[in-house]
Amino acid sequence: MEKVKAFLERKDIEISVKRYLIDALGAMAQGLFCSLLIGTIINTVGTQFHIGFLTMTVATIGGVEYTVGGLACAMAGPAMAAAIGYALKCPPLVLFSLIPVGFATNALGGAGGPLAVFFVAIVAAELGKMVSKETKIDILVTPLVTVGAGIGLAALVAPAIGQAAMKLGQLIMWATELQPFLMGIFVSVIVGIALTLPISSAAICAALSLTGLAGGAAVAGCCAQMVGFAVMSFRENRWGGLVSQGLGTSMLQMGNIVKNPCVWLPPILTSAITGPLATCVFQMRMNGAAVSSGMGTCGLVGPIGVYTGWLNDMAAGAKAAVTAFDWIGLILICFVLPAVITPLLHKCMLKMGWVREGDLALN
Repeated sequence: MEKVKAFLERKDIEISVKRYLIDALGAMAQGLFCSLLIGTIINTVGTQFHIGFLTMTVATIGGVEYTVGGLACAMAGPAMAAAIGYALKCPPLVLFSLIPVGFATNALGGAGGPLAVFFVAIVAAELGKMVSKETKIDILVTPLVTVGAGIGLAALVAPAIGQAAMKLGQLIMWATELQPFLMGIFVSVIVGIALTLPISSAAICAALSLTGLAGGAAVAGCCAQMVGFAVMSFRENRWGGLVSQGLGTSMLQMGNIVKNPCVWLPPILTSAITGPLATCVFQMRMNGAAVSSGMGTCGLVGPIGVYTGWLNDMAAGAKAAVTAFDWIGLILICFVLPAVITPLLHKCMLKMGWVREGDLALN
């Protein structure tokens, strides 16, 4: 047992929640951001501003025509796998070998591809690390093991994992359509909490292909956390804190949440309010990229995703036009209500003595 432990330590293989569910999952979201999400934004900008270079076909592969943004979207699998490999501290040969593994797994996983990539890339990466630099022909052995094991595993499990993730996402979306009030609260609160925790709400939403009304509730919850923390901590953190939390991440508050969990209640309660407002009143849907559902106001990706979804609906004939009511709902849910409700709840908690001045200060 000691020999196994020493071997794993030498290979930097750490079997832990932090390594897999925090580091790897967070990195996967970054890979998605740099491929699928950026590609979607490029396509939207090109279409809306009639930029010829961004809307024209720049490559045709296997009879499929790709724009610049389309090529970026097509590389989601390799980007996710490489990002996971980076988080797992893979040697170069393992890291580069994960690129074809990610492409194959994402393709085999279908709509639930991101979740399949998450599992397969981790296994392939750790197997590759085990054999890395163990032989004199490392240049052959390491890629063969990583690619062979990764694509072989993908062929066995990726379709099933992808289907399971897709079915779970469909169940959540179906339940939200059926019970928009209760599910609006549930999805908004849970995804919002995931956004602030050191895990990736974006990767979770992408893995479950969470779009539609449930995606809109997820956006509401994420915005409640980010904008809420940014505004209610403005006295302590001023403009730097407003930008870093409002456009960056509310995860910066995790240290303060550990010290006093009560500071988390105002954003959580706000998400429980804005979630059902998004689903029941404004019918706010995320029909853009699923990863956008879990991004909130980080780089304004959540609101941009909702806007992209409007354009997709219009192109598909499901929506006639973007109305003033749509814009009012988006602005209220994503910005105004979190900026108003969260500080009010925080003031109430200050008066009750549950939180104190300075509890939200960022180091």
